[in-house]
This record gives sequence, C-alpha cells and structure tokens, in this order.
Amino acid sequence: MSANGTDGQTSARRKIWGWGLEGEGLAAGEIEQLAGTFAGRWEIDANRVLEPPRVDELELRAPRLAPPASLETAFSTEPYERAAHTYGRSFRDLVRAFRRDYAHAPDLVAFPRGEGELVSVLEWCSGAGAAAIPFGGGSSVVGGVEPDVGEGYRGTVSVDVRNLAGVLEIDPVSRAARIAGGTLGPALEAQLKPHGLTLRHFPQSFEWSTLGGWIATRSGGHFATLHTHIDEFVEAVRVVTPRGVVQTRRLPGSGAGPSAERLFCGSEGTLGVITEAWMRVQPRPRFRAGASVCFAGFGDAVEAARELAQSGLYPANCRLLGHEEALLSGSGDGSYAILVLGFESADHELGPWLARALEICAGHQRPDGCRLRRLRHHRPRPGL
Repeated sequence: MSANGTDGQTSARRKIWGWGLEGEGLAAGEIEQLAGTFAGRWEIDANRVLEPPRVDELELRAPRLAPPASLETAFSTEPYERAAHTYGRSFRDLVRAFRRDYAHAPDLVAFPRGEGELVSVLEWCSGAGAAAIPFGGGSSVVGGVEPDVGEGYRGTVSVDVRNLAGVLEIDPVSRAARIAGGTLGPALEAQLKPHGLTLRHFPQSFEWSTLGGWIATRSGGHFATLHTHIDEFVEAVRVVTPRGVVQTRRLPGSGAGPSAERLFCGSEGTLGVITEAWMRVQPRPRFRAGASVCFAGFGDAVEAARELAQSGLYPANCRLLGHEEALLSGSGDGSYAILVLGFESADHELGPWLARALEICAGHQRPDGCRLRRLRHHRPRPGL
C-alpha cells in the first residue's frame, strides 16, 4: 500500500533520521572541519564519521495490523514511511537512528485526506485496539511522536496530518485567521503574506513543524518578549477525538471559567488531533532595527539581558549565545558571549528603542571587553 500524502512543499523526501531533506546537509569537508573544532575544544583524540541509516538496511517488524478495505488508500505500510514516522528529532532519537534501532516503527502510517476520513481512521483505531499517534512535521524532541506504547495495544498507527493544511479563512477586521492544523510554518506565513499579516510565531522547528503541533506542544517562538508562546495567539480550536469532534467557541474574551481551548494547548496529542484553529494574527513589520553586542563575561551578558527584559522596551529578539555556542555556530571565536538584539514594528521607527537597549548593554560591559559588533537598521519597504 502507498499513501497519497505529500509535503505540499517539495518533491524531495525528508530524512528518516534527522532534520531536513535527503541529500541536504554539510559536505564532507565541512564535517571534518567541525569535527576538528570539537576535537580541539574538548580534547577528543579520534573522530569517526558515521554513515546515516538507509531504509534498505533497516529490519522493520512486520505490521501487526491491516486497515479495513474502506480506508486502505489512506494508509501506508511502505518501509520509508514507517521509518520516517518512528522518531522525532532529539539527540537521543538521532543516536538510536544511527544505531539502526527501529524496533518501535509504527505498524501503519495514516494520511487522512480530510477531517471526515480522520474521524474514520480514529474510530477504526479505537475498535482495533490500536494506539493512534498524531504526527505533524515530526520535529518533536520529547518523544511525543514515537510509537513506543508498551504492550497494552495490538499495534500502533502514526496519523500524519499533512493533507489537512492551508489558511482557510481570514477575518481582517478582528485580525484573525482560521488555519488547518497540518499547515507547515513556511506555508502558513506564505499564505498570510498577501494579506499583509503574519502569525509571528517562529520556533526553532519552524520549517518542519505544523500549527497543530505548535498548539499541542504549547510551542515557544524565538521572539523574546510579549507574545512568545503559541497559546497567546489561539482563539478557538477544532479537535477530532476518538469520541467525536470538539470545537470551542471563538470569543474575544470570556470570564466564564476556564477556556476550553486551553485544555488542548500543551496536551501533546493525548486528547485528539487538532484539525483547525482560529489564530490571532498581526500586521507584518515594516520597521526593524538590531545589533549584536559581545561580552567578555557570560555573567555580565546575563545581567544585561535581565535588565533589558525588565525595562519595558520589549525587544523582539534578545538571544544570548554563550562562549561555546557562539563558537560552534560560527558567530564568534569562543572568547566572548554574544547578545543578539532586535526590534520590529508595523507602525514606527525604532532608533530610540535600540539606542536605549545599547545603553543598557554598555552599562554591563567590562572596560576590556568587546562592545558593539554589528548594527542593523531596516527602513520600511513597500508591499510588506
């Protein structure tokens, strides 16, 4: 059996063992250079470059389940799909993948082509005694997508929601959008852009994670202050559960007890599959300003970041790279920490905000430490 699901983004396949697409990644020379950096930094004597796993060399257990004929085209038993839905993207997952340990590969992978088919898939799983595990982009680093469910089930089904994708409706007056749960980050932003809007939620996994996954994991984005967690944007959700469909009310605000949609924010897929959500969106920024500031002492940088966080300036970006992170990311040579600052607005120039932020940083720098590294100002551009 083969599934009809597609990424909706590219024809290249995703890696079964890590981030990105097959054929992408560091070149051999870049890997050797990185290995030399590791060896010198941590005094490692020898480096071995391991080859990533290939589907044709994996020993996958025979599927213990067979879908009903009425749903057969929605399922896949392809070795590639089963392997690709075995792990998330944590370091622990990477290690086990390179050991060729795919003992808990799902028996089946479902690609429902609509909410109705998703309801049927979950109903069948309930009747068959199968564990159903929602799968968005597969970027989990806490084991949420791993089909290791113990002995209490007859088998496992990874439910991939890639076909339930797209920006479905926009309310420009209230600045809200109804978005399908399987929408990947880049597609979501691309479809909001013509309307001059953005969700403004950019987790590290942005390229390979979905709106439903963000809500289910209570994702945090890269923006440092104000709206950072995904639940701050959620107005209402629609969820398919083994008992039926749940849809919460879309309200501007309510004081009538707990908000039902909050039950699903951070639920990690245990309560159902999020198929849609009404999300608060924002105008796309037209003004940006930023700088990178370096500190000889990490503690000094921490104090600067603390004062910035408590200043009321609300930087969009206030990321601190320690000495080693700066080295390994290629941002520095390991002798200083780097504080990355950024401000953005859809309404006004940001020079005064950045100037005050740099004053705060200067107050925490040592006389012999390096100071401002890079300054960026972006004037508004038409069409943004």
